[in-house]
Amino acid sequence: MDNKAPDNGEFSFASNTPRSTGRKGLPKIQTQDHNKKANDVCHDDSGTPVKAKTIDELHSLQRKKSAPTTPIKGAQGAFNAISEEERQKQQLQSISASLASLMRETGPKLVKGDPARKGEGQQIAHHHHYTPTISATDSSLKFTHYLHNLSPAELYEQAIKYEKGSFIASSGALATLSGAKTGRSPRDKRVVRDETTEDDLWWGKGSPNIEMDEHTFMVNRERAVDYLNSLDKVFVNDQFLNWDPEHRIKVRIVSARAYHSLFMHNMCIRPTPEELENFGTPDFTIYNAGQFPCNRYTHYMTSSTSIDINLARKEMVILGTQYAGEMKKGLFGVMHYLMPKRQILSLHSGCNMGKDGDVALFFGLSGTVNLELNRATWSNQLPTDMCLVRSPHDTRFYYKLLLTILPLVLFVAGTGKTTLSTDHNRYLIGDDEHCWSENGVSNIEGGCYAKCIDLSREKEPDIWNAIKFGTVLENVVFDEHTREVDYVDSSVTENTRAAYPIDYIPNAKIPCVGPHPKNIILLACDAFGVLPPVSKLSLAQTMYHFISGYTALVAGTEDGIKEPQATFSACFGAAFIMMHPTKYAAMLSEKMQKHGATGWLVNTGWSGGSYGSGKRIKLAYTRRIIDAIHSGSLLNASYKKTEVFGLEIPTEIEGVPSEILDPVNTWTDKNAYKDTQLKLAGLFKNNFAVFTNYKIGKNSMLTEEILAAGPNY
Repeated sequence: MDNKAPDNGEFSFASNTPRSTGRKGLPKIQTQDHNKKANDVCHDDSGTPVKAKTIDELHSLQRKKSAPTTPIKGAQGAFNAISEEERQKQQLQSISASLASLMRETGPKLVKGDPARKGEGQQIAHHHHYTPTISATDSSLKFTHYLHNLSPAELYEQAIKYEKGSFIASSGALATLSGAKTGRSPRDKRVVRDETTEDDLWWGKGSPNIEMDEHTFMVNRERAVDYLNSLDKVFVNDQFLNWDPEHRIKVRIVSARAYHSLFMHNMCIRPTPEELENFGTPDFTIYNAGQFPCNRYTHYMTSSTSIDINLARKEMVILGTQYAGEMKKGLFGVMHYLMPKRQILSLHSGCNMGKDGDVALFFGLSGTVNLELNRATWSNQLPTDMCLVRSPHDTRFYYKLLLTILPLVLFVAGTGKTTLSTDHNRYLIGDDEHCWSENGVSNIEGGCYAKCIDLSREKEPDIWNAIKFGTVLENVVFDEHTREVDYVDSSVTENTRAAYPIDYIPNAKIPCVGPHPKNIILLACDAFGVLPPVSKLSLAQTMYHFISGYTALVAGTEDGIKEPQATFSACFGAAFIMMHPTKYAAMLSEKMQKHGATGWLVNTGWSGGSYGSGKRIKLAYTRRIIDAIHSGSLLNASYKKTEVFGLEIPTEIEGVPSEILDPVNTWTDKNAYKDTQLKLAGLFKNNFAVFTNYKIGKNSMLTEEILAAGPNY
């Protein structure tokens, strides 16, 4: 070739000379005299040379410092006027203090960063010298690396590299396993009963609060902290609860798994870089040592799993379960204690807002399947010769034996809380946990925790599209090659879940706050078929049905259908409330009265008969009812009163057949309707008996008013 490079020269794209154009518009190769350069190598002079001596140094330049954030307009706070070294020192000391145990009073020696990346800006926590009161152990000779507020991408790397059972699904979500526990363990939850909680919390019959003492809590705390300190690395999340900046809570979550850190990154509110620098000491701390069991011989323990809350110490300890929902619901329980102490009502509800600023709260029990061993369902998935079921760990057992012993089908028919609160014509404030303060309503969380069983793009497009990079998929089954998730497959559990930031939902309102609610919608799936499709409630009736928290379990066998079973959950979230249900109900009534909110009871269940003989009310009709509530037109309708339950029901709603508005019209056998109505009324009364002896306020007038709002026969 004619265009050979001159001897003792090198090739480069000149950056300080006008570029001449060669073939196909590409810049021509220029030559420079070798004497002007120290190295005889080819390089590109169009950019500044990279000053890196090793590959590790080069890779370190790829990574820019950042912090995961939630978009918050007008976020308060500014950078502290302290040096970066001092700020990191304070952060280290704060986290070290959180991890202090009885053996190491000032906390472990901390090193920031991944132990696999030694020397990358790691700093050792500063400690005061002291004389240990307990004999030193080998654990005092090691460093604990902490990974602080990692981004989703960093947590993906950690999970896939170090956690067995973590994979990237075809949608980009992180699919992972929660271990043997695929749901909450309410019987293993404990709350310290002490001077702080003795008079404030609800104890005894019907209460979700199972007591433990301070000493037992400290035994479990020491076990959890020692386990975390024994690890090479722990994950630390510093985040917020409650979008109302005036009432938000600072929480710190210390965990052993990247999956748990990513889950809480999504579910809590993510601080801005400014807020993270000013974070300081947390208001509440979770120690998630779920891989490590509690000692079941410890007092108050009934298994190797224990979830313990100490409100005086502002701490929560998790042992023996890796199910991430324990952290979410544990913090919700804490908010059920902290917020009412500030005269703020905490609510287990969905919430949306219209374009004109009208806010609606949706209460309803979960539609999670408790037990489903339907013969027809499983037979299609199993080999007919042996009828074997495989577990996620490839363990086999005889399915035919299960069918012989457990033929019963039991499931909770979903009330429609998620479906009805998700409305493309309205803004989503939140899907599960809220506060109602003097400022209005605010979401407690920064994300959504959606059920995935039988999920489809057609039925739930918003949830389907939210399952992408950054989302955690729990316990789902996917194709080994394509990594496409089979949402119908319940081989691991029926309780498959997706956790994603709320801003993954297109119509989410950011920040997640709104004005005072105008409508309080209590959703019940009445499988008995006797409650009206919609009823307007008085304040006392709203309190009564709020405390009752009614829906129905549907029971049956392959040979026939048995009658439904009523189930009640106080305040539509009995497992999470801390105080007596009537306290939350009284606060709800006070706020509704002050701000002019209207209560509604909406039945999304059966009409024309009970489950098995009647038909479920069409979703299209329920949506028309909800639309009429939102628009305010239902307030102007004509009403009549039902017998027994004394409910005010409208005589006409646009788009809804008038004959179904009064359930007696849809039953062929009127006597059967009356008998079923009386039976359900009796179940309500029996359930409410546990609350009748509790006095609200200085006298019993309010309690009597609530009781009078129940069924009367």
